[in-house]
Amino acid sequence: MSESVQSLFFKFFKFGVVGFSGLVLDFGLTFLAKERLGWNKYVANSLGFLVASASNFYLNRIWTFHSADPEIGWQYSKFLAAAVVGLLLNNLIIYLLTNRANLNFYVAKFCAIVLVFFWNFLINYLYTFTR
Repeated sequence: MSESVQSLFFKFFKFGVVGFSGLVLDFGLTFLAKERLGWNKYVANSLGFLVASASNFYLNRIWTFHSADPEIGWQYSKFLAAAVVGLLLNNLIIYLLTNRANLNFYVAKFCAIVLVFFWNFLINYLYTFTR
């Protein structure tokens, strides 16, 4: 891996921009499902997280990592596996921060997203989008 620090920084930055778009989608769907439809907070959180993950895969594939891997199904499977681990981490952090630290659900969700962001970048950089 002979990638320059500058190139890695730009990928990290682009990953962050894509992640922010996913955050807006995630929070929007979570709010809709939890507050308007009355769903369980973990189910609503999972819906938001998974829809944002699908959007993030597409945007990261074409813009962040410029992947032309013809094995898009396999690549999406790897991305989704990483996202599921990220989802488990996300829900665990939310549980700990809401039930143990008594933080507001949305504050806990924001903290979880920030922490899981680093996991997501590393696993996708090192595993999903490398050939």
